[in-house]
Amino acid sequence: MSKPRKFSYAFMALMLVVVASMHLATPLLTVLFCMFALHLFNFGNRKFLASGLLVCLCTAILMGLAYFFNQAVLTTPLILDKLLPVVMEAAEKHNVALPFDSVEGFKDVAIDTLVQQLGLVGSSVEKFLRQAAMVVIGIVVAISLFANSSIVVDNEFRGSQNNLYNMTAEEIGARFRTFYKSFATVMGAQIIISAINTFFTALFIMGAAMPYASLLFMVTFLCGLLPILGNIMSNTIIISVALTLSPMKALAALVFLIVIHKLEYFLNSQIIGKRIRNPMWLTLLALVVGERLMGIAGMILAPVVLHYVKSEASKVRVVRRSKGDDGEEDNLVGENTEQITKVES
Repeated sequence: MSKPRKFSYAFMALMLVVVASMHLATPLLTVLFCMFALHLFNFGNRKFLASGLLVCLCTAILMGLAYFFNQAVLTTPLILDKLLPVVMEAAEKHNVALPFDSVEGFKDVAIDTLVQQLGLVGSSVEKFLRQAAMVVIGIVVAISLFANSSIVVDNEFRGSQNNLYNMTAEEIGARFRTFYKSFATVMGAQIIISAINTFFTALFIMGAAMPYASLLFMVTFLCGLLPILGNIMSNTIIISVALTLSPMKALAALVFLIVIHKLEYFLNSQIIGKRIRNPMWLTLLALVVGERLMGIAGMILAPVVLHYVKSEASKVRVVRRSKGDDGEEDNLVGENTEQITKVES
């Protein structure tokens, strides 16, 4: 393996360490998402049109999130007012001790908890504003990279001189292209899966005449962008809302969600199998590590990094020599699958 390639791998490893240690996952995700959208909007190589469509998309997403949080704030107390009596009745029936004995008692517990955590509100607002600024910076960086013709993600950069600097820059560019392709592969598959899941779940929600349908649609789609755990989160919310209507509706929702997810496994296996090909346990492990290192953004990035490592490792081929006198085999790592160092027999 050449020195430029080793340097490029070290650079990518260092970049991921810096992103995790300095909490830069949000701007990195923003750049990747925006580049993904810009390439989708790039009709006829009209970069100005693609940038304008991206700005419109970001504005629409911002308005959608504002509507989502507004609906969440308005409907959460209503859901709790209907859900808590059912929960307390079930707890009393099965002799389960709760930290409250009435709806008002729950509100008192919630208020006491909020007062105890009041000191964290200011820091939470500060973190939110910082992350919002990071998102804006990420959007600007993505548009700048897309508009600059000298930095093209899809085309291979060629150094003008065959020196260490240019060759290392070329290898780093190749690493970033592979990383972006891993992101496009993983998120493309996850968006398709989330859209399919949202469609079938919406059919049940409308058929069961469940309240807060628009809120549940958005929760299902947004949670669906998180592999595996996203479905668990959205299903919990849907069953909780169904429980406010009746226990039978909640049971029907549980059965439907189990059945529909079982049916989706076949379709998802076709999508995931052709794109990602990672076992569930490995994806779950990556999600846990990503969440511990970078929070929710780390959970989104974890499958991307996993796919990237797998993609890079698959490009390196190990050539085995014939067994020597000592009975051991020597391994030789080639540059990639196209350029393999020949070993004399």
